Order: sequence, then structure tokens, then C-alpha cells
Amino acid sequence: MRALITGIGGQDGSYLAEQLLADGNEVVGMVRGDVHRAITGLEAVRDRVTLIAGDLLDPPSLTAALESADPQVVFHLAAPSFVPASWEDPAQAMAAIAGATGALLEIVRRQDPSIRVVVASSGAIFGDADECPQRETTVPRPATPYAIAKLAAHQLVGAMRERHGLHASSAIAYNHESIRRPERFVTRKVTRAAARIAAGLEHELLLGDLDAVRDWSDARDVVAGLRLMAAADDPGDYILASGEGRTVRDLVAAAFAVVGLDPAEHVRIDPQFVRGPETTPSVGDPTRARERLGWRPQYSFEDLIRTMVEADLAAARAAVP
Repeated sequence: MRALITGIGGQDGSYLAEQLLADGNEVVGMVRGDVHRAITGLEAVRDRVTLIAGDLLDPPSLTAALESADPQVVFHLAAPSFVPASWEDPAQAMAAIAGATGALLEIVRRQDPSIRVVVASSGAIFGDADECPQRETTVPRPATPYAIAKLAAHQLVGAMRERHGLHASSAIAYNHESIRRPERFVTRKVTRAAARIAAGLEHELLLGDLDAVRDWSDARDVVAGLRLMAAADDPGDYILASGEGRTVRDLVAAAFAVVGLDPAEHVRIDPQFVRGPETTPSVGDPTRARERLGWRPQYSFEDLIRTMVEADLAAARAAVP
């Protein structure tokens, strides 16, 4: 099988490339800019991946990328992923997420409607939902430009599937992490701080609301779910989540336990990081993915945090003079 991955340079894209290659598939990755530059996360498989240029905000370049790749499957993962940043330019968030998804689906329809497409959506589309856990049928109530754009893209997938018969699926992924997660995300912020405090490089960690609830999974499990969606006989929309809500306090406790430290001695609350109150926890129900796709996550929350802390600890110790 020949697969095109948009966003191959991101956390999910790099893990997906590794998994596909391990199973003997061809992988083409779409990147913006120089296709010869080094891409973090792809080092181990870079010589086995073909990179082509493409820009989410330039539909003709997307058309050229699809024509060049000639894939059987497209995994559309490329999009801005840091939610707060979407407030800085809502119009661009809409264009890069919803606009690009619409353009890509139409290109597939015109070029080769037999191409299977999996689009990365987000549990953020549900926002302040009226039920917990959220299911595929939960009424969406997005609260940020990012979430609104993701919902528009998600609904475009369903509309194109119904109208044109495309094998197009939407992966409603909840928070998923790894050692490749950028440091601006709270999980990596916590694991990195725990490691650096243990190594004597830092002394405290500033956080916001420790009682905020999230549904965290391992990125490698979520990527495996994307592959199952692409291989399914029928397309559909699936929540990929652990089904368990954990607080930021739980995250902190798990991370600091790896290095044997008491978080109470190092964690401080900074009001600038405190967001508005959440009335409904963001927790996804993965029942449909488990029953219809046979999706079975392999990594526990504790495994995930331990792996992240240990990787950050190795980096911190290497930085010690």
C-alpha cells in the first residue's frame, strides 16, 4: 500500500510513518517548505520516506502533492495543534483546518474517489458537552476557533462521504502524548519539569488548574487506530480515547513519582495559566472503535508518563555540566 501523510513531521505523523513502514508499506509525506531538511522524529526512517512539498493554504499545491504521491490512502494530519494559538488568527485557523480539509476531499473526489481518507479531528469539538463521556453522537459545542474549525472539517468528512460515497473517516482523537510532544503542551511541560528538577537544573513547576480533567492516551495507540479506520470495510467516525478522565494533579503525581519527588514541594499555581472553569470533563467513549475496529490500546497512562519522564531525564542529565 502507498500512503500519503500530511503533517508527517508532527508527533502523530512520525509514529504513523514508522508503523506503516514496519508493515512493508510505502510512505510519502507532505511537508511545507524544504523537502530536504531534517525532520525531528523521522530520523530513524528518513531514508525510507519520500517527502513532497505542499501547503494547506494553497489548494493547487495540494492537488500537485496528491498527483505526485498517487496514494491508495491519505492520512490528513496536518493542522495547527496548539489550541490557544487559534485565538491569535481565527481566520487562518479556519482556512488551515476546515478549508484545507474541504480542498483535500474535493481533490480526492476529482482525482480518484477510490482513495481512502482518514482525517484527524479532535475531542475539542464537543466543548462544554451535555454528557460525559462524549460519544460520536454527542452534540458538539466547540468553544475555540480551533475547535470550531475542527468541527467544520469533521462535518465536511461526513458530508462528502454521504454525498459522493468517499471512503472518508474522521478520527475524533482526545489528548494523546509521547516523547515527541512539543514542550508547550502541559504533559511535556510536567514531565520535563519533573526530570529537570530531579537533575538539579530547575526548582519549581508553575501550573494553572490542577483539577482540570483530560483524557490522555499514548500517541502510538491513537495512530494504530487511524490505521484501523483506513483498513475498515466501511468508513465512519470514531472516538479514539482512553475513556478515563484524569486531572492535571494526577499527571503531576505520576510524573514526580517516576523520579521519587514530592510535587507539593515543587509545584506552584500561577494565575496566568488558569483558564475558565470547565463544567463537563473532556472524556471520550471509545466503545465504537473497540467494537467495530477491534482497537485495543497497548500502553497505559502510567507507561506513557514513565516513558516521557525517563526520556526527559536522560536529556536533563546530558545537559548537566
